[in-house]
Amino acid sequence: MPASASFFRRAAAALVQWVDSDYCPDGAEKMRAEPDRVDWVRVMPFVFLHAGCLGVIWVGASAFAVWAAVALYFIRMFAVTGVHHRYFSHKTYSTSRFGQFLLAVFAGTTVQRGSLWWAYHHRHHHQHSDDPEDAHSPHVHGFWWSHIGWITSRRNFPTDYSKIKDLAKYPELVWLNRFDLVVPVLFAAALFGLGSLLAGYAPGLGTNGWQLLVWGFFISTTALFHGTGCINSMAHLMGRRRFQTSDDSRNSAILAAITLGEGWHNNHHRYQSSTRNGFYWWEIDPTYYGLKLLSWTGLIWGLKPVPRSILEEGAHADHHASVMAARRAASLHPEISYSSLKKVVPAAAALAVATATAAQASLPEKKEGPALHKDVTELAHELQTKAPPKPPVI
Repeated sequence: MPASASFFRRAAAALVQWVDSDYCPDGAEKMRAEPDRVDWVRVMPFVFLHAGCLGVIWVGASAFAVWAAVALYFIRMFAVTGVHHRYFSHKTYSTSRFGQFLLAVFAGTTVQRGSLWWAYHHRHHHQHSDDPEDAHSPHVHGFWWSHIGWITSRRNFPTDYSKIKDLAKYPELVWLNRFDLVVPVLFAAALFGLGSLLAGYAPGLGTNGWQLLVWGFFISTTALFHGTGCINSMAHLMGRRRFQTSDDSRNSAILAAITLGEGWHNNHHRYQSSTRNGFYWWEIDPTYYGLKLLSWTGLIWGLKPVPRSILEEGAHADHHASVMAARRAASLHPEISYSSLKKVVPAAAALAVATATAAQASLPEKKEGPALHKDVTELAHELQTKAPPKPPVI
């Protein structure tokens, strides 16, 4: 086939995929086998989303529109973290069939493809984290590809339904995933309609349809995309490691603030089945708090806790890291007697020091074996059959 004919054929297929994401004339397996490269025709809606932010030049700003954009960022970040991630990707809580449909519609407003596509790629990430097969590892592909480039590659467009059979058995979820443009278009139209109504019935707010569309949809959604992308590009580079996992996942309070708790990434890679990523009370996890509140309504239930053995493992690692940090400080400042410090500081204060300095642990990357991910029953059995670890000699 001539090169020009092949180009137009691929371009035509990409145009169809704007509407039908499952359209793969040569087969999904063949597309997934292609090398990484940007498909510019297929990603034009993505480019359009960013370009739409320039509309602010014409529509201006109002306090209502700006605060609406901020509110929609955090509301829909909750949809990313609490729905795409903690429900569809990891099933860390339960809901009804109708409940999961509502959650999928809610998550569709984030404009991050369908929940099944999202779950497939995220599960693949955990299976191959920081390995060559990981689609968005900054260690393998570099910062920019892990942040934004990977989503523009043709090979990452199809959803492998065979890897998410627990979700693919629901035709309503498959439909939302296949026609993943429907919910974003309806959401954008709703924002435009709301702005138009407010312009007529509440002119004091100083907004209108076009302004609310630009701020509430284009600007807020673009910021949401890059906030989410920070976990792919930065959570394996920025922060500290508490647990020795097979990847280079890290904990970052800054990323946790941006993503409503997803920044406790090393915790998550140590134990993926917990509803909360902030394992300890001082690790702020707004997504978990929101899911807890939602569980009181009865829409969701069965939020999975962090096993006690995992918490004890983390506390032991934190304590050991704090001791090592104190010893390093003593070696750098010999005028400070470490042994005398032990006599002065009471046990409660020592525990507080261990807690406060836990984030300073920089543990070596574990090279062998998959990321640890065990259920509560298995962990309880291990606790019964294994002696507790001896505390480090100070």
